[in-house]
Amino acid sequence: MTTPGLVIFDCDGVVVDSEMLSAGLLMGMMADLGLPITLDIFRDDFLGRSFAVSAQKCIERFGVALPTDFEPRYRAHLFPLLRAQLQPMAGVRQVLAALKVPCCLATSSGPERLAASLEGAGLQDWFEGRCFLAHMVAHPKPAPDLFLHAAAQMGVAPEACLVIEDSEMGVRAGLAAGMAVWQFQGGAHMKAGYHLPDDVKPHRVIATMPELQQAFVALGIC
Repeated sequence: MTTPGLVIFDCDGVVVDSEMLSAGLLMGMMADLGLPITLDIFRDDFLGRSFAVSAQKCIERFGVALPTDFEPRYRAHLFPLLRAQLQPMAGVRQVLAALKVPCCLATSSGPERLAASLEGAGLQDWFEGRCFLAHMVAHPKPAPDLFLHAAAQMGVAPEACLVIEDSEMGVRAGLAAGMAVWQFQGGAHMKAGYHLPDDVKPHRVIATMPELQQAFVALGIC
């Protein structure tokens, strides 16, 4: 690819290693409702999706709507958990420190979850004023809206953007936006067996943050 003018990072599973932490909580709460949730089902239907999409997936998968108090109870447990236990992705600070082009976050998280994640991982200063969230656009990932919004706000054409994503929804969104998309596979959920469907093909697969940094060096942006 040509030298990008903007790197757009996803948050969960890329910048912070959060997916298995939040998955354990959500799966436990769903099991408490008597839903036959398994890690395979969670990976296929819930990982990398907004809560609204996950709630709809619950109806489609189990024929059951989540109780109206489920989301606030989930968030009441999740945010303290993130602040207490969340870790930045290994090596991400070195990558961010070495970048020579602008970067930003584009995430399906809500404002409170993103704040808890960045605070817990100690990364809030790296992305101040450069965070773009699903509620800012009409359609969440896998629609391209969020990535296109981030690029427009950062003043960079879509074709000059490089997206770093981990999940199916994020990779689909980046590709739909006409951007270069690299899948990052360094998160704990990847080691638990998460993989992209065969029809979702990122332009490159990256295993670790040091590998990402070397790839950035080859592009001349790090």
